[in-house]
Amino acid sequence: MAMPPDEPEFPEAVAKRRSRFRVQLVWLVPLIAVLIGGWLAVQAILQKGPTITISFVTGEGLEAGKTKLKFKNVDIGVVASVVLAPDHKRVVATAELSKDASSMLVEDTRFWVVRPRISGGTVSGIGTLLSGSYIGMDIGSKATPRRDFVGLEKPPVFESGVPGREFVLKSDNMGSLDVGSPIFFRRLQVGQVTRFDLDADGSGVTLRVFINSPYDKYVKGDTRFWQASGVDVSLDTSGVKVNTESLVSILIGGLAFESPPDAADISEAAANSEFRLFNDRAEAMKRHDRIVDTYVFNFKESVRGLTVGAPVDFRGIVVGEVAAIYTRYDPVKKEFSIPVAIRYYPERFTSRYESGNKGGRVVEDRRKVAEWLVDKGLRGQLRTGNLLTGQLYIALDFFPNAPKATMDWNATPPEIPTAPGGLQSLQDSVTALVAKLNKIPFEGIGKDLRQTLQSADTLLKSLDNSVVPEARATLVAAREALDSTNKTLQPDSAIAQSTVETMHELSRTAAAFRTLAEYLERHPEALIRGKPEDKK
Repeated sequence: MAMPPDEPEFPEAVAKRRSRFRVQLVWLVPLIAVLIGGWLAVQAILQKGPTITISFVTGEGLEAGKTKLKFKNVDIGVVASVVLAPDHKRVVATAELSKDASSMLVEDTRFWVVRPRISGGTVSGIGTLLSGSYIGMDIGSKATPRRDFVGLEKPPVFESGVPGREFVLKSDNMGSLDVGSPIFFRRLQVGQVTRFDLDADGSGVTLRVFINSPYDKYVKGDTRFWQASGVDVSLDTSGVKVNTESLVSILIGGLAFESPPDAADISEAAANSEFRLFNDRAEAMKRHDRIVDTYVFNFKESVRGLTVGAPVDFRGIVVGEVAAIYTRYDPVKKEFSIPVAIRYYPERFTSRYESGNKGGRVVEDRRKVAEWLVDKGLRGQLRTGNLLTGQLYIALDFFPNAPKATMDWNATPPEIPTAPGGLQSLQDSVTALVAKLNKIPFEGIGKDLRQTLQSADTLLKSLDNSVVPEARATLVAAREALDSTNKTLQPDSAIAQSTVETMHELSRTAAAFRTLAEYLERHPEALIRGKPEDKK
């Protein structure tokens, strides 16, 4: 077709075939996005740590999404949820941990809520007042993995890896101790109480204590532990003693340990060794003898001031202690007595030779030795150990003039004879003196003397006319002397009255001695402080 002459010529359009790959290029961007998302998801799954559950008594301080889990103050996870247990008795917290925490989750791993706490003289968790509570963690030592745990209500006293050793103590009671109570060695705090349990039979308490290194090496095989709580005030025959470890022990209680100077076992004690916990240092440091014999003293006098634990002394050496005090009634003699049972330590009777290193202990044939000592006059006697407090002790000593006595080995326990105490001896002597004075027949002696004088007067009268003048004068003088003597011995004479008054005064003096002896036996402190004035 011809084109008009005035219109331009246009090239002819040629159709181009469409490429089949245009559609796939459009979807390349979302595909890459999906791949990146998948890769991120796989990475998240691969990097995701374990999920654990921890049960607590209460949910105080726990908040989902905020409460952290920390180990050595480093975040290792976060609490994802906090719900009640199916039985509604506990709270279960689900926590998500980092991947590197998987190896920490073993059977004896421990968890607890860190919050402000004051216990055992220590203050912890103060930082949580601003940052909030978190869950603390301590790695266990076992290899068995675990994912569900029971949280501790109190933080552990010491964490794993702390150098030192743990020991076991057996005690009759807890005293004022608690978990975290300090332990002292020579008044330095070297450890703490970690746990306590009541024995299965209810007869005592078992405590576990931890001694920090390097002080744990001072716990020997013969080390003694004792209660160092509060102020220890003791009153015995040596007077009043006041002991304390530190101000902390006064307020919250504590323990102390030390080895006696003459300890036989000086090797270091192994971990978890068992020791006995004593009530005080004096009891702990007492010599613990292997051989203990039981005897009894039967006293007829008052034992006021004698207490259980009072020493049995042999010339200044403590060889025993009072175990019990009883009363006994003898229906045959119809009288009371005070039997005092003692624990006697025969190993403390030692003999040393002047030369050589030989020594002997009187323990081989104790029965023969006891019989020989009693035969030589060994007796038990009550003596005052402290005039201020009136405390008594039992003294073993020899009394050569004591009545003969023998040991009755058929009695259980055998009885050792006794001798009266000092005040009792004085009272007995005064009583015997008064009894002898009362037996003197003063009235009969006066009557006999008057009769003798009357016979002499009659004889003088009969000889008055038969003797020579010189003899008469002599007899007259004698008669005058006898008359004067007779007048002197009359009941109403001054000498007779003075003699009677003297006897009365002597009787009153004896009675006063008896009263004084009885008063001093009840109040021996009067020798120092005097007799107190009567209250009006």
